[in-house]
Amino acid sequence: MLPLSDQAQTNYDILRDCLSEPIIQKSASKPSNSKRRKLKGRKHTIQETLTPGGIPEAETNHAEDLADFIDYLTLEIFTSLPPDLHTLSYSVIKSNDRLASAYTDLLPPTTLSSLLTLIPPSVPDSLEAYALLNPTTSSLPNFLSPVLNAYIASATSPPPSLSPTQRATACEICLRDWIPLTYHHLIPRAVHAKVVKRGWHEEWRLSSVAWLCRACHSFVHRVAGNEELGREYWSVERLMGREDVQGWARWVGRVRWKKR
Repeated sequence: MLPLSDQAQTNYDILRDCLSEPIIQKSASKPSNSKRRKLKGRKHTIQETLTPGGIPEAETNHAEDLADFIDYLTLEIFTSLPPDLHTLSYSVIKSNDRLASAYTDLLPPTTLSSLLTLIPPSVPDSLEAYALLNPTTSSLPNFLSPVLNAYIASATSPPPSLSPTQRATACEICLRDWIPLTYHHLIPRAVHAKVVKRGWHEEWRLSSVAWLCRACHSFVHRVAGNEELGREYWSVERLMGREDVQGWARWVGRVRWKKR
Protein backbone atom coordinates (compact mmCIF):
# COMPACT_ATOMS: atom_id res chain seq x y z
CA MET A 1 0.00 0.00 0.00
CA LEU A 2 1.30 3.46 -0.96
CA PRO A 3 1.88 6.06 1.77
CA LEU A 4 -1.34 7.83 2.73
CA SER A 5 -1.96 11.56 2.62
CA ASP A 6 -2.53 13.28 5.94
CA GLN A 7 -6.32 13.26 5.49
CA ALA A 8 -6.35 9.62 4.31
CA GLN A 9 -4.25 8.60 7.32
CA THR A 10 -6.66 10.43 9.61
CA ASN A 11 -9.58 8.59 8.01
CA TYR A 12 -7.78 5.26 8.19
CA ASP A 13 -7.37 5.83 11.93
CA ILE A 14 -11.07 6.72 12.23
CA LEU A 15 -12.14 3.57 10.40
CA ARG A 16 -9.87 1.42 12.56
CA ASP A 17 -11.35 2.98 15.68
CA CYS A 18 -14.92 2.35 14.44
CA LEU A 19 -14.09 -1.24 13.49
CA SER A 20 -12.27 -1.98 16.73
CA GLU A 21 -15.31 -1.22 18.91
CA PRO A 22 -17.54 -4.18 17.83
CA ILE A 23 -14.55 -6.54 17.56
CA ILE A 24 -13.32 -5.68 21.05
CA GLN A 25 -16.87 -5.89 22.41
CA LYS A 26 -17.46 -9.33 20.89
CA SER A 27 -14.03 -10.57 21.97
CA ALA A 28 -14.64 -9.37 25.52
CA SER A 29 -17.89 -11.31 25.80
CA LYS A 30 -16.59 -14.78 24.95
CA PRO A 31 -15.55 -17.55 27.37
CA SER A 32 -11.90 -18.43 27.58
CA ASN A 33 -10.48 -21.00 25.16
CA SER A 34 -6.88 -21.90 24.53
CA LYS A 35 -7.38 -23.05 20.93
CA ARG A 36 -5.43 -21.04 18.36
CA ARG A 37 -5.91 -20.80 14.61
CA LYS A 38 -3.86 -19.36 11.80
CA LEU A 39 -5.31 -16.37 10.00
CA LYS A 40 -5.68 -16.95 6.27
CA GLY A 41 -2.86 -15.31 4.40
CA ARG A 42 -1.12 -14.17 7.58
CA LYS A 43 1.94 -15.52 9.31
CA HIS A 44 0.83 -14.65 12.80
CA THR A 45 -1.85 -16.35 14.86
CA ILE A 46 -4.41 -14.81 17.17
CA GLN A 47 -6.26 -16.16 20.15
CA GLU A 48 -9.70 -17.30 19.02
CA THR A 49 -11.20 -16.43 22.41
CA LEU A 50 -9.53 -13.77 24.43
CA THR A 51 -11.32 -13.28 27.72
CA PRO A 52 -12.77 -15.26 30.61
CA GLY A 53 -16.25 -14.60 31.94
CA GLY A 54 -16.81 -11.39 29.99
CA ILE A 55 -14.21 -9.39 31.93
CA PRO A 56 -11.00 -9.16 29.92
CA GLU A 57 -7.88 -10.36 31.73
CA ALA A 58 -5.92 -11.63 28.70
CA GLU A 59 -2.15 -11.62 28.58
CA THR A 60 -0.36 -8.84 26.72
CA ASN A 61 0.40 -10.96 23.67
CA HIS A 62 -3.31 -11.72 23.19
CA ALA A 63 -4.10 -8.02 23.07
CA GLU A 64 -1.24 -7.49 20.61
CA ASP A 65 -2.65 -10.23 18.39
CA LEU A 66 -6.09 -8.63 18.52
CA ALA A 67 -4.60 -5.27 17.52
CA ASP A 68 -2.84 -6.92 14.57
CA PHE A 69 -6.11 -8.54 13.50
CA ILE A 70 -8.01 -5.24 13.66
CA ASP A 71 -5.27 -3.49 11.69
CA TYR A 72 -5.36 -6.23 9.05
CA LEU A 73 -9.14 -5.97 8.63
CA THR A 74 -9.00 -2.16 8.55
CA LEU A 75 -6.45 -2.24 5.76
CA GLU A 76 -8.53 -4.74 3.77
CA ILE A 77 -11.67 -2.62 4.12
CA PHE A 78 -10.12 0.84 3.73
CA THR A 79 -8.29 0.01 0.51
CA SER A 80 -11.49 -1.44 -0.98
CA LEU A 81 -13.51 1.75 -0.42
CA PRO A 82 -13.90 4.37 -3.17
CA PRO A 83 -11.13 7.03 -3.23
CA ASP A 84 -13.68 9.70 -2.25
CA LEU A 85 -14.10 8.00 1.11
CA HIS A 86 -10.36 7.98 1.77
CA THR A 87 -10.24 11.77 2.06
CA LEU A 88 -13.80 12.56 3.12
CA SER A 89 -14.03 15.36 5.68
CA TYR A 90 -16.33 18.09 6.97
CA SER A 91 -14.80 20.68 4.66
CA VAL A 92 -15.09 18.35 1.66
CA ILE A 93 -18.82 17.70 2.04
CA LYS A 94 -19.47 21.38 2.66
CA SER A 95 -17.95 22.18 -0.74
CA ASN A 96 -19.22 19.17 -2.69
CA ASP A 97 -22.99 18.67 -2.96
CA ARG A 98 -22.62 15.26 -4.62
CA LEU A 99 -20.60 13.84 -1.75
CA ALA A 100 -22.79 15.56 0.84
CA SER A 101 -25.84 13.85 -0.68
CA ALA A 102 -24.19 10.43 -1.01
CA TYR A 103 -22.47 10.26 2.36
CA THR A 104 -24.87 11.37 5.06
CA ASP A 105 -24.68 10.40 8.73
CA LEU A 106 -26.99 7.48 7.98
CA LEU A 107 -26.00 6.00 4.64
CA PRO A 108 -28.86 5.43 2.18
CA PRO A 109 -29.49 1.69 1.61
CA THR A 110 -28.36 1.91 -2.03
CA THR A 111 -25.07 3.56 -1.08
CA LEU A 112 -24.50 1.09 1.73
CA SER A 113 -25.18 -1.88 -0.54
CA SER A 114 -22.77 -0.62 -3.17
CA LEU A 115 -20.03 -0.16 -0.59
CA LEU A 116 -20.53 -3.63 0.85
CA THR A 117 -20.12 -5.23 -2.58
CA LEU A 118 -16.58 -3.81 -2.65
CA ILE A 119 -15.51 -5.58 0.56
CA PRO A 120 -13.09 -8.44 -0.30
CA PRO A 121 -13.97 -12.03 0.73
CA SER A 122 -11.02 -12.04 3.13
CA VAL A 123 -13.02 -9.85 5.52
CA PRO A 124 -16.07 -12.09 6.12
CA ASP A 125 -13.82 -15.17 5.97
CA SER A 126 -11.62 -13.81 8.75
CA LEU A 127 -14.57 -12.66 10.87
CA GLU A 128 -16.20 -16.09 10.55
CA ALA A 129 -12.94 -17.89 11.31
CA TYR A 130 -12.80 -16.23 14.72
CA ALA A 131 -16.52 -16.49 15.47
CA LEU A 132 -17.01 -12.74 15.18
CA LEU A 133 -19.50 -13.34 12.40
CA ASN A 134 -21.93 -16.24 12.51
CA PRO A 135 -23.26 -16.93 8.99
CA THR A 136 -26.37 -18.65 10.37
CA THR A 137 -27.49 -15.83 12.67
CA SER A 138 -25.85 -12.66 11.33
CA SER A 139 -24.39 -11.28 8.14
CA LEU A 140 -21.63 -9.03 6.93
CA PRO A 141 -24.09 -6.15 6.27
CA ASN A 142 -25.37 -6.39 9.85
CA PHE A 143 -21.80 -6.26 11.17
CA LEU A 144 -20.33 -3.61 8.88
CA SER A 145 -23.29 -1.26 8.40
CA PRO A 146 -22.92 0.35 11.86
CA VAL A 147 -19.14 0.53 11.34
CA LEU A 148 -19.44 2.33 8.00
CA ASN A 149 -22.14 4.67 9.31
CA ALA A 150 -20.00 5.53 12.32
CA TYR A 151 -17.00 6.10 10.05
CA ILE A 152 -18.91 8.51 7.79
CA ALA A 153 -20.36 10.37 10.77
CA SER A 154 -16.94 10.73 12.42
CA ALA A 155 -15.07 11.66 9.25
CA THR A 156 -17.58 14.37 8.33
CA SER A 157 -18.28 15.75 11.79
CA PRO A 158 -17.51 19.44 12.32
CA PRO A 159 -14.53 20.45 14.44
CA PRO A 160 -15.31 19.88 18.14
CA SER A 161 -16.92 22.85 19.78
CA LEU A 162 -15.45 24.31 22.92
CA SER A 163 -16.49 22.47 26.06
CA PRO A 164 -16.60 23.83 29.60
CA THR A 165 -14.52 20.80 30.50
CA GLN A 166 -10.97 20.93 29.16
CA ARG A 167 -10.49 18.34 26.43
CA ALA A 168 -8.26 15.45 27.46
CA THR A 169 -5.35 14.26 25.32
CA ALA A 170 -5.90 10.58 26.20
CA CYS A 171 -8.85 8.35 26.99
CA GLU A 172 -9.66 8.92 30.65
CA ILE A 173 -10.27 5.21 31.24
CA CYS A 174 -7.69 3.22 29.25
CA LEU A 175 -5.21 6.13 28.91
CA ARG A 176 -4.51 5.43 25.21
CA ASP A 177 -3.50 8.75 23.66
CA TRP A 178 -3.20 7.94 19.94
CA ILE A 179 -6.82 7.17 19.07
CA PRO A 180 -9.83 9.43 18.43
CA LEU A 181 -11.77 10.52 21.50
CA THR A 182 -15.48 11.09 22.02
CA TYR A 183 -17.12 12.92 24.89
CA HIS A 184 -19.28 11.00 27.31
CA HIS A 185 -21.89 12.89 29.30
CA LEU A 186 -21.15 11.67 32.82
CA ILE A 187 -24.79 12.35 33.65
CA PRO A 188 -26.60 11.13 30.51
CA ARG A 189 -28.81 13.77 28.91
CA ALA A 190 -31.75 11.36 28.86
CA VAL A 191 -32.01 11.58 32.66
CA HIS A 192 -31.18 15.26 33.21
CA ALA A 193 -34.75 16.16 34.11
CA LYS A 194 -35.03 13.27 36.59
CA VAL A 195 -31.65 14.12 38.14
CA VAL A 196 -32.71 17.70 38.84
CA LYS A 197 -36.22 16.79 39.98
CA ARG A 198 -34.99 14.21 42.48
CA GLY A 199 -32.12 16.35 43.65
CA TRP A 200 -29.37 13.83 42.87
CA HIS A 201 -27.03 16.59 41.67
CA GLU A 202 -26.94 20.33 41.33
CA GLU A 203 -27.84 21.59 37.86
CA TRP A 204 -24.37 22.91 37.08
CA ARG A 205 -22.99 19.36 37.17
CA LEU A 206 -25.14 18.25 34.22
CA SER A 207 -22.59 19.59 31.73
CA SER A 208 -19.78 17.36 33.04
CA VAL A 209 -18.14 15.21 30.38
CA ALA A 210 -15.34 12.66 30.15
CA TRP A 211 -13.22 12.15 27.04
CA LEU A 212 -13.22 8.46 26.14
CA CYS A 213 -12.16 6.32 23.21
CA ARG A 214 -14.99 4.65 21.32
CA ALA A 215 -14.37 1.23 22.90
CA CYS A 216 -14.39 2.58 26.47
CA HIS A 217 -17.39 4.81 25.76
CA SER A 218 -19.41 1.79 24.60
CA PHE A 219 -18.21 -0.28 27.55
CA VAL A 220 -19.41 2.33 30.06
CA HIS A 221 -22.89 2.23 28.56
CA ARG A 222 -22.89 -1.57 28.73
CA VAL A 223 -22.01 -1.82 32.42
CA ALA A 224 -24.73 0.55 33.65
CA GLY A 225 -27.95 2.14 32.41
CA ASN A 226 -28.47 5.87 32.09
CA GLU A 227 -30.15 6.27 35.46
CA GLU A 228 -27.45 4.33 37.31
CA LEU A 229 -24.73 6.26 35.52
CA GLY A 230 -26.33 9.57 36.45
CA ARG A 231 -27.01 8.62 40.06
CA GLU A 232 -23.90 6.60 40.97
CA TYR A 233 -21.17 7.01 38.34
CA TRP A 234 -21.13 10.73 37.59
CA SER A 235 -17.34 11.10 37.59
CA VAL A 236 -14.40 9.26 36.06
CA GLU A 237 -13.16 8.50 39.56
CA ARG A 238 -16.43 6.75 40.46
CA LEU A 239 -16.37 4.77 37.21
CA MET A 240 -12.78 3.70 37.85
CA GLY A 241 -13.80 2.51 41.31
CA ARG A 242 -15.61 -0.44 39.68
CA GLU A 243 -13.60 -3.64 39.38
CA ASP A 244 -15.06 -4.45 35.97
CA VAL A 245 -14.02 -1.04 34.63
CA GLN A 246 -10.53 -1.48 36.09
CA GLY A 247 -10.21 -4.91 34.46
CA TRP A 248 -11.45 -3.56 31.14
CA ALA A 249 -9.01 -0.62 31.27
CA ARG A 250 -6.05 -2.92 31.93
CA TRP A 251 -6.94 -5.16 29.01
CA VAL A 252 -8.03 -2.69 26.35
CA GLY A 253 -5.05 -0.49 27.17
CA ARG A 254 -2.86 -3.25 25.74
CA VAL A 255 -4.62 -3.16 22.36
CA ARG A 256 -2.09 -0.96 20.61
CA TRP A 257 -1.73 -0.24 16.92
CA LYS A 258 1.66 -0.66 15.32
CA LYS A 259 3.11 2.31 13.45
CA ARG A 260 2.40 2.14 9.75
